[in-house]
Amino acid sequence: MSLDVRAALKEAMARLRAAQVPSHTLAAELLLMHVLGRDRTWLYTNPESALNPAAAGAYFALVARRAAGEPTQYLTGKQEFWSLEFEVTPAVLIPRPETEHVIEVALDRLGARGIKIDMITGAPSPPLHVADVGTGSGCLAVALAHELPHAEIIATDISAPALDIARRNAVRHAVADRIQFIECDLLGVSSNSPLAPRPASLDLIVSNPPYISLNESATLPREVRDHEPYAALFGGPTGVEIYARLIGEAGALLRPGGILVLELGYNSSDEVRKMFHVQRSWANVSITNDLAGIPRVIAAERI
Repeated sequence: MSLDVRAALKEAMARLRAAQVPSHTLAAELLLMHVLGRDRTWLYTNPESALNPAAAGAYFALVARRAAGEPTQYLTGKQEFWSLEFEVTPAVLIPRPETEHVIEVALDRLGARGIKIDMITGAPSPPLHVADVGTGSGCLAVALAHELPHAEIIATDISAPALDIARRNAVRHAVADRIQFIECDLLGVSSNSPLAPRPASLDLIVSNPPYISLNESATLPREVRDHEPYAALFGGPTGVEIYARLIGEAGALLRPGGILVLELGYNSSDEVRKMFHVQRSWANVSITNDLAGIPRVIAAERI
């Protein structure tokens, strides 16, 4: 029996709903758009268009995988972030909308330094030196390179497969010539990383570090727990352990007036804020809430 677009979507939605897949309607749409190479407008203006057997088979194979828990983004191989499309695979964390607040806070904190041309003199602004720690898909590094054309960016990750994805995303968005990818733990201060000999040389460091506590593993959605990379999710027994190391290494590499911007895990803002005060080399510590009112980003200035 042949299926048209309407019938295929209806059947897929029913299967995903029965499997208790979150946003099952959206997942059914995205998977069919992916298989057909069409956009949503085409789907709903061509509901009687027939699916050939190969397309129908490919579609319902993906629907079955989604029903079994695989994230839609890994099935389609892409996710939008900062209005840019990124390649994603199980080697990298799927970019979340909440992480866009890191970009917003970084640009706000940079102020005039983030503008390529001095608005008073008309002269080119000095180059910015930026690092993205735990770059994963490269979404933060690529988005910042897109917004800051005078920035030279270093993107680090402990995962070589993740760096391969990040490199491809940099090429996709034509910013690969301004991003250097380095395989190391955090900023590599205690290793032979090329960053190690650069004390007080960076203007901005951003990171969406692993911040989920190991105790929360069982409470995570299966899409996250069973499919996204473990090292990109879990930050230790309480989830905040990595922040102290990251703040310490950032303090060694940021120049005076340099900015550190970090994404926060749920209910971690008080503990992380204390770390900045303990180290006594930071000023103007601020926390930004996401659209749900949850503290999402912490930023500070190196004294």
